[in-house]
Order: sequence, then C-alpha cells, then structure tokens
Amino acid sequence: MARARRVTPTAGPSANRKASALPKGARRTTPSPETLAALGPDRLIGLILGETGRNPAFKKLVTAALASLQGPEAVAAIIDRRLTALEGAQGYIDWQKRRTFAADLNTTVTVILNELRPLDPGAALDRLRRFLDGADAVLNRVDDSTGAVQGVFDRAAAAFVEIAGALPPEDAAGLAMRLVEPFTADPFGPLGVVLGDMIPSLPEPALAEIDERLAAAEAAMPKGVDLRREATHHRQAARVQILRLRQAIADRHGDPDAFIALEQAMLPGREDRVGIARRLLRADRAGEALDWIRRMQDPGLRIATRADLIAGFDLRGPERERQALEIEILDALGRSDEAQAMRWARFERELDVPMLRTYLAKLPDFEDEEALQRALDHVEAFPQPHRALAFLAAWPDPRRAAGLVVARPGIWQGDQFATLAPVAEALAQDHPRAATILYRCLLDTILENGRSAAYSHGARYLTELEALAGRLVPGDVTPDPETYQKALRAAHGRKHAFWSLVRD
Repeated sequence: MARARRVTPTAGPSANRKASALPKGARRTTPSPETLAALGPDRLIGLILGETGRNPAFKKLVTAALASLQGPEAVAAIIDRRLTALEGAQGYIDWQKRRTFAADLNTTVTVILNELRPLDPGAALDRLRRFLDGADAVLNRVDDSTGAVQGVFDRAAAAFVEIAGALPPEDAAGLAMRLVEPFTADPFGPLGVVLGDMIPSLPEPALAEIDERLAAAEAAMPKGVDLRREATHHRQAARVQILRLRQAIADRHGDPDAFIALEQAMLPGREDRVGIARRLLRADRAGEALDWIRRMQDPGLRIATRADLIAGFDLRGPERERQALEIEILDALGRSDEAQAMRWARFERELDVPMLRTYLAKLPDFEDEEALQRALDHVEAFPQPHRALAFLAAWPDPRRAAGLVVARPGIWQGDQFATLAPVAEALAQDHPRAATILYRCLLDTILENGRSAAYSHGARYLTELEALAGRLVPGDVTPDPETYQKALRAAHGRKHAFWSLVRD
C-alpha cells in the first residue's frame, strides 16, 4: 500500500503567499489584521464562539454587533433591556463581585458607543443619559472603594459630551436646555458635570437662556434654616452646585465681575481669592487682582476633591499657589523688587526649587552665581535635613548632597523612603560613602521593623551595598562592610522571608 505523503503547512505556495503578505519584520504570532486573516473565517468563527461561551461580556459585544446588522432599533432594544434591569436591581454588590459588575457596566457603554452611535447618535445620547441617570442608584448599592464603577460613569459622561459636541450648534443647545431641569432637581448627579463640560462649546444665545434658568432655579430654593441641620447643609450644597455652573458660564463670557458676584453669594468672607485674582489679572486688572489676593480670609474648611485625593493633597499647596499668583501680579504691575523679595522669602522658608530657579533667572548678569552659592549654603544649614537633602538631589547638586549625608550620618531616618532611596541611587556612582550610609539606613529600618512587604527592596539595597563595598576607602563607614554583614546576619538571620530574596 502506498504511503501517504506528509504535507508541511508552510511548504506550499499558498502558505508562502500568506507569509509574504505580512509586513516585513512582523511576528507571525502577534494578532493583527494580516495575521488573523491568515487563519481563515472558519477558524476565527470557532475562536469567537469559544470565547462567547467563556466570557459573558464578550458575548454581549458579539450579540450587539450582530444586532447592528438589523439596524439601530435592534441594538437599542438590547441596551434598553440591560438599562431596565439596572434600574430595577436592588441587591448589594460586594467587593468580590465588583470587578465583574464594573466590566458588565463598561460593556453596556461600549455597546452604546461602538454599535449604536454610528447608526443613530441621537439614540446613543438618549441611552447614555438614561445610564447616567441611574448612577446614584448604582453607586449606592456597590462597594466601589477602588473607583472602578465610578470610572465607568465618568467614561459615559465624557462620551456624552463628545457626541453632543459633534451635533449642530442648535441641536447641542437644545440638548443642553433639556438637561437644566433635571440638573436643578438633583444638583449632585452626573448631569452637572456633563452640562458644565458642554458649556465651552455652546452658542451664546443658549448660554444666556441656561443662565437665566439656573438663576430662577436658585432663587426658587427655600431660604432660611431648617430644623434639621443636615437638611440645611444639603440645600446649601445644592445651591453651590448651581452657582458653580453659573460661574462656568461667566467664565465663558469672560466676565470676572459676574464670577466674583456669584462667589460672594456662595461663600461670603471665604471667597476663592486665587480664582478671583487670576481672572482679574487675565482681564488686565492687576491692581484689583492684588487687592483680592492679599485680602484676609476666614480659612473655614478645606474640602479635598476626588482629584486632590488621587493626586495626593499637599497642605502647603494652596498657600504656595496664592503666593505664586501674588508674585505674578507684582511682576505685571512692574513691582519686580517686591516680587523677587517674595520669591527669596518663599525659597528660604520652604526650599522651593521652582521659586529659586525663577529668582535666579530674573537677576542681572553675573549676580546669579553668587546668589546661587548663598542659596545652597542656606539649604545645607536648613533645620530639616531630609527636606534639604531632597532639595539638593532635585537641584541637582550631588556633591553637596553627599557632603550633607556624610557630615551627619546618624540623623537619617529609613522610613523617609521617598527621599532617601532615589538620593542613594543617584549618589552610588560617584559618592559610594554617602550612598552606603543611606542604603544601610533604609535596610536597617526595613529589617528592624519587620516590614515584609518591603523585603524585596531590602534585598536590592543589600546587593547595592555589596557592590559599593569594593569602592570604599578603609575608615569611610563604621562598621566596615564585612562587620556590617555579619551583624546583619546575627540580628536578622531568622527572617527567612528576607534572606530567601537575597542573591547568592
């Protein structure tokens, strides 16, 4: 019996043609239009069907794509069923189900944007609006400590603004008008964000009418103090939301006086001095801006926004922003000497790197070098050594940074990781003695406090110390590297989780 001929898939001319169709240098296993086309429709269909059986979110995307072949009504029907289910749901979503729930919400938004929007932008806007209307109800029944669910609603709001911005101006204006009443009924919902983001692109006549409606809604709000204190606070907060939106309209008109009047109506005695002064400066009214920026103010409470928390709120930030704007105003008024004096005072007090750079840049020629040396001498004598070290590293002046470390070897605190670790790395090449002091400090703190989460960092620091040991001069550090290693083993030899990470 004749033996069947063995066929190699890449040997035939068809395979060669497929291979040659790929871009030069492309990996044949990386998914791309060219590589996927080579699989053929039957294989791709099999892969898609397999994934729909394993991945519910992917199945919904495929179902919606198929529905799009029948027209926008079929896609809208799928979305409406999901929105109706969301609106009627009452069960609590704990952290274990949060990820799946957020993925499902995100799939709903994706279907609206990818399948319904190309067919009917108006219908897509209607569904996004309905989705956003349900934000409070959804967020009240989910553990969203990671912000994943909120992120889906943020995506939907941004998409709403984008689609609305592509509409003809009169249509966008009509859409914005229809958002005013539900916003004033619930000023804390996402529609305020949407309406605020739409304001920069709306036509002037629409802005005037929206402002009138907002003013009427604010005037109609109950006045006086409620018997329930929380009800009074809630009403005042709702009023502020409406007035903030009116301020956005005032900014669009370039009207600082309207902005100021609204600010005074919201927070009498605690107005946003920086915001007001910045707008007056922009309007070439620097004298008035200086008056506002220097006004005494009741500090009240500083409410940290979500953006503040994400960025890491710095308590010194607001005052720095205020002083920086005051300096800018003084420059605009031609009072350069006062501006320079403020820059130097700010640097002396806070070791503010950008402020010193600007101060030096504005000095006459040949005076900047002397001023720089005076500034660096001040840094070395600064009473908070960790801040001084951070300044010298950021400037950068590695020679002075190393000198500061070596001169005061016993004051460095290993829990100041964000300062010491990058400085040690920067000094390792040219200043091994200073780098050794800092790496030992960091490593000792990790091991003495048993910070197992930082053991991988500690193992890396030990490796760095071993590399630095050969470049030290006898007497550079006490104890010497060999004695230090033995003491480390003796004190922490039973921390097996750490030593298992140390490279042999």
